[in-house]
Amino acid sequence: MYLEDLENAGAFERSGDDVYSKPVRAGKRTYFFDVKATKGNDYYLTITESKRRVEKDGRFVYDKHKIFLYKEDFEKFTDSLSEVIEFIKSKCPVTERVYSESEEGNFTDVDFDKL
Repeated sequence: MYLEDLENAGAFERSGDDVYSKPVRAGKRTYFFDVKATKGNDYYLTITESKRRVEKDGRFVYDKHKIFLYKEDFEKFTDSLSEVIEFIKSKCPVTERVYSESEEGNFTDVDFDKL
């Protein structure tokens, strides 16, 4: 995949130990799938959930939770994740959730003078 294709898909290549990133926006949360490289140029995956919240003083802070997934565990992880997702879908079918613009967190419309 070429860099322009990655950027159009919302993913992009990076430099340094960050190799590739794919953000997934879902309502008030954003998930980041980041491929990173070790010093030995071996790749691993970090999955980060980021949720913006407002402090009492009005400042925005981000709660982040991160999982590190190493390639020797990819198959077990994806098999188990697929199994659990299929179980949930069979017991509770997915309904399309429509997010409001405020939930989407359209960062391009932020007025920084008001912050």
